[in-house]
Amino acid sequence: MTPHIQEIPAHEAPMALLLLADPSEDKIRAYLPGSRCFVASNGVEMVAACVVKPMGGGIHELMSIAVPPAHQKQGHGATLLQWVIAFFRNAGAHQLEVGTGSFGYQLAFYQRHGFRVSSIERDFFVNNYPAPIFEDGIQLLDMLRLTLPYSGKAR
Repeated sequence: MTPHIQEIPAHEAPMALLLLADPSEDKIRAYLPGSRCFVASNGVEMVAACVVKPMGGGIHELMSIAVPPAHQKQGHGATLLQWVIAFFRNAGAHQLEVGTGSFGYQLAFYQRHGFRVSSIERDFFVNNYPAPIFEDGIQLLDMLRLTLPYSGKAR
């Protein structure tokens, strides 16, 4: 079953779910104002959520996308991301951006959807989080910035 996707007020963003994607509640609370929050549900419960922040000049940044563990590996994150990509394309955006770790499933996830590496922010996770963040036993150090420029054509 394809989840139902809708926008909700950013102040109603599901913090517990967003913390799965970004371990800093302070950072999430800092980027929520002025952002747009989208959630996917299966009619019973929320199966994915994301937050997108306008950066100006037709550029929007995907700040967070998360799927509850019980609903991972079922395509809900991909469905939500595809919907968000189409939503902002149809709204006239020029580009969608995201920052992610320099390895792991998240990087491949974004690349499968057409995002390409545009820059590296060295030591981002060391300098911006109070505690080290590990994924698969490896400490995240650098953040990759990925972009998905919109052309006039749908992908």
